[in-house]
Amino acid sequence: MPLSGDLLRLADAVLLPGFAGHTPPDWLRRRLGEGLAGVVLFSRNIAGPDQLARLTAALRAENPSALVGTDEESGEVTRLEAATGSSRPGAYALGVVDDVALTEALARDLGGDLAAAGITIDFAPSADVNSNPDNPVIGLRAFGADPALVSRHTRAFVRGLQSAGVAACAKHFPGHGDTSVDSHHGVPVVAGGGIEDALLPFREAIKEGVRAVMTGHLLVPSYDAGLPATLSPKVLTGLLREELGFEGMIVTDGIEMAAVSGAYGIGGASARAIAAGADAICVGGERADEGTAAGIRDAIATAVTQGLLPEERLADAARRVRELASWAVSSGSQTSGDGAVGLTAARRAIRITRRSTAPVLPLTSAASVVELAPEMNLAIDKHTPWGVGEPLTRLLPGTAVMRLTVGDSTGSELERLLAEAAGRPLVVVVRDVHRHAWQEQALRHLLSARPDTVVVEMGLPERSDLGAVHLATYGSARVCGQAAAEVLTGRA
Repeated sequence: MPLSGDLLRLADAVLLPGFAGHTPPDWLRRRLGEGLAGVVLFSRNIAGPDQLARLTAALRAENPSALVGTDEESGEVTRLEAATGSSRPGAYALGVVDDVALTEALARDLGGDLAAAGITIDFAPSADVNSNPDNPVIGLRAFGADPALVSRHTRAFVRGLQSAGVAACAKHFPGHGDTSVDSHHGVPVVAGGGIEDALLPFREAIKEGVRAVMTGHLLVPSYDAGLPATLSPKVLTGLLREELGFEGMIVTDGIEMAAVSGAYGIGGASARAIAAGADAICVGGERADEGTAAGIRDAIATAVTQGLLPEERLADAARRVRELASWAVSSGSQTSGDGAVGLTAARRAIRITRRSTAPVLPLTSAASVVELAPEMNLAIDKHTPWGVGEPLTRLLPGTAVMRLTVGDSTGSELERLLAEAAGRPLVVVVRDVHRHAWQEQALRHLLSARPDTVVVEMGLPERSDLGAVHLATYGSARVCGQAAAEVLTGRA
């Protein structure tokens, strides 16, 4: 049976697709003009501030109330600064400093840049409590492992971002921190014993007036043993709406992720998410074509005709999306941030552990830097620059930098690097060394030959007993590398 135009438009009113390119394609312009809720921007859509402002203006020329969202968490997950590395550290560094005024100021600064670029909703902050240090997808994206700390910084981030007229979106409900599976690839299971700790930051974000909450593709057996949160009425309607009292917009994490699309397909998962209580479908991180967006719209409309999704629920979802869009239009700001707060935060986050009485620091001559680069999760743009080598080279010209991946880190290659580093200070940079056996093996090889090595951990520093001096930056943003280079050369 043909789907009515009114029903298709209603289905479009809950859809936030992605697309390819720096300008909106014709199909997207047409769909926006017909009532598409908005779009999600990724780093592939962003070449710079001026281009981004032109892009968002072109989108709103088709639909003035279109939501324009992106994942700009600062730190590792950046879209605006994917080409250069973020000028602000991520959440974990802010939690280490534990100055809520600083967190609020940084979020306000970020919100100013987002608003000036025409972005109305930022899928941040991560309100996850990273209680599992082996978590492969949250880690530094969380403010920390303590629920109270995460709560107060979540509230501060929400305040700062929304004071700039950009809707904040607490994620990944009901909490992705105590998991060991990446929901891009499978279904993480949240232990029942820690669910109240995981929920606390979301409760506090709601008290702060957060405008949106993003669902996590997580199985929470204490609430629903059969369906991940994104597809669970018990979690989205029973817990988030009724128990926690959230009245804002609920948006899904990327619906194409295997944790939800694997069992039902992208369209089927989308329809089930709306039926469960979600208001907007986010898609496009991995599937950004017209066919995917049209398929989701058609699947949602078909679910209404087949009785899987009540039309009243779909209309309610569209209403909540419109209400957020109206808030964004009336709250917009055109004041850009000045960016200085990011470097200040990165400097304050650094922690130094000295394990040698020898005068290892400051470095006064050209060094050898070895950066051990693990494969990052899909939330992090793999092309985003990071490290200490580049900023250290600016301060100590002649510094040699070598980056190794798991396949490069052979004994013979490490011996070659040690020979080249003879007579020079040696700096080894790691990311989450505790989660990557090859990094630990390579580091031990280097330390056995050069006990005077300085180790810089740009991930979670589960161990600080490595190297003559151990620097923890709690992040790999551009400013984290700069702050580390300043400490290494005594300029801090």
